[in-house]
Amino acid sequence: MRGTDERSGSLFSYVDLEARVPKGHPLRAIREIVNEALWALEDDFAAMYAPMGRPSIPPEKLLRALLLQAFYTIRSERQLMERLEFDLLFRWFVGLGIDDPVWDHSVFSKNRDRLLEGEIAVKFLNAILAQPKVNKLLSSEHFSVDGTLVEAWASMKSFKSRTDGGSEPPTGGGRNEEVDFRGEKRSNETHASTSDPDAMLYRKASGMEAKLCFIGHALMENGEALFVDTRLTRASGRAERLAGLEMIEPRANRPQAITLGGDKGFDAADFVMELREINVTPHIAQNNSRRRSAIDGRTTRHPGYAVSLRIRKRIEEGFGWMKTIAGLRKTKYRGLEKVGWAFTLAAAAYNLVRLPKLLAETP
Repeated sequence: MRGTDERSGSLFSYVDLEARVPKGHPLRAIREIVNEALWALEDDFAAMYAPMGRPSIPPEKLLRALLLQAFYTIRSERQLMERLEFDLLFRWFVGLGIDDPVWDHSVFSKNRDRLLEGEIAVKFLNAILAQPKVNKLLSSEHFSVDGTLVEAWASMKSFKSRTDGGSEPPTGGGRNEEVDFRGEKRSNETHASTSDPDAMLYRKASGMEAKLCFIGHALMENGEALFVDTRLTRASGRAERLAGLEMIEPRANRPQAITLGGDKGFDAADFVMELREINVTPHIAQNNSRRRSAIDGRTTRHPGYAVSLRIRKRIEEGFGWMKTIAGLRKTKYRGLEKVGWAFTLAAAAYNLVRLPKLLAETP
């Protein structure tokens, strides 16, 4: 018998929101890890808010919502709030009841500075890694480092002279007027973006176009290829090596040497020397292109060198997820601090996506 295409019109629902989420849904395992990490940050959250006044939206709910934005590739916070209005799965993950009102999207802008000052993204990443069930997955001896370009939220038309603000665009043509840059020499020393002064003009390789961007850096442990540290810096030729040294140094200076894998861009004599001074074995890919590599037979003769070179490429998987899924191919924030906060939170989200399967495989 054919059913009728009519609205039921039921006024009340007696099904609990918890029961509407399947028991095997991947967000269940992720939410358990997230809640444990947020509970560990209870004191940090308390220090960010005044003891008196009107209660604010809990920062735990804001962070869960931002994680959903990364998991489901939601382009803006307006769309995130729209999705939270009707999606019961989103409401359950964030911690809202069926009848609870959804916040205005401006809540994120007002609270982001508070979360920035508390360095919550870094602490959240560390709180995930510090959980005993997660920590036992991590390698404490073998790491890899790499960097990736994060395109700034700024047009090339905003890249103007520091002295006179650049030449005036031609009149007419509407809001997005055409500007001819042919023959004009522009560099970071003489020009800066009026939209995002922290963004730098940078090209990834010879023959490629230059873009206004930042460089995001990540340190990965080689056991399960999880991110254990991140940095975001202005774009420059030495930024990757400086950030790599800064991230690995707290884990070095141990009686037993640790290893650090990297691509050919890290094959520089000063970088290799500084690693060896802090008892870090540089498992760096050799760059023999018209030069002599700083990595010699002392390193390449060991079987572990080839293993590190193979595993270090997995860091690109994380960067690819952060750019295509978490929306970091072109950032929607401006300023080094805000983009860096988003980069670290995206790295934490990548770890969270992978952890349920890794934990299920662990005896």
